[in-house]
Amino acid sequence: MAVKRYKPITPGTRFRIGADYSEITTNIPEKSLVTVNKRSGGRNHDGKMTMRYIGGGHKKAYRIIDFKRNKFDIPATVATVEYDPNRTAFIALLHYADGEKRYIIAPSGIKVGQKVVSGENSAPEVGNALPLKNIPLGSVIHNIELNPGQGASIARSAGTYAQLAARDGKYCVIKLPSGETRMILGTCMASIGVVSNSDHQLERLGKAGRTRWIGRRPRVRGVAMNPVDHPMGGGEGRTSGGHPRSRKGVLAKGFKTRYKKKSSNRYIIERRKK
Repeated sequence: MAVKRYKPITPGTRFRIGADYSEITTNIPEKSLVTVNKRSGGRNHDGKMTMRYIGGGHKKAYRIIDFKRNKFDIPATVATVEYDPNRTAFIALLHYADGEKRYIIAPSGIKVGQKVVSGENSAPEVGNALPLKNIPLGSVIHNIELNPGQGASIARSAGTYAQLAARDGKYCVIKLPSGETRMILGTCMASIGVVSNSDHQLERLGKAGRTRWIGRRPRVRGVAMNPVDHPMGGGEGRTSGGHPRSRKGVLAKGFKTRYKKKSSNRYIIERRKK
């Protein structure tokens, strides 16, 4: 999918770069797979703001996505490719042979009318879901489970993918989008292909108002605050603010926050690139 530039007929369109949505086939979601998505505005159950810079935004309905792909050996036909306001990737509506309908994360290149299937004996083709142990080495995959039956948690956003590098006993070695190489059980499911809408990173909102429509409020820089509000605040004039750190004092720029004794450390072969 390509992006499109807008004629600068207003200040907001001068720098706007948007998606052309040529892959989208409908703008009406499947009613049985839509539910209410209540927004918190960054407030907890007491009404106190616990997350800053969240609030407002356009109303969104949540589309229920099948991340487990656990309807095994039942073929499905791609009915539509749709926009999802809750994620960067597009979604595809599947009509299964037994009459059930489910949404999946749409891989790049999927077409309406295409047949997809999940299961151990599925062909390693775009849109199909298989256990990692049955996927050919070197394949490009997405929607990867970390634990069998848990549902996909890796490589789900627009344009992302991982690569199946090797096998070691019951484990498979996966190179993740971050550059990290880790072992995952071969019984975990993954989908073949690259996630759709890879040009999402090229989009530009064009004006502050579009950010507000998404539900993001203006973020205040730490150096613009007073010393009582942030470790980097205060100073006369435009003072840089010292070493970059969070509001609670946690250092940024290379300070490792991962727990040293985390149980999953032993599955990581190579850490992500700095």
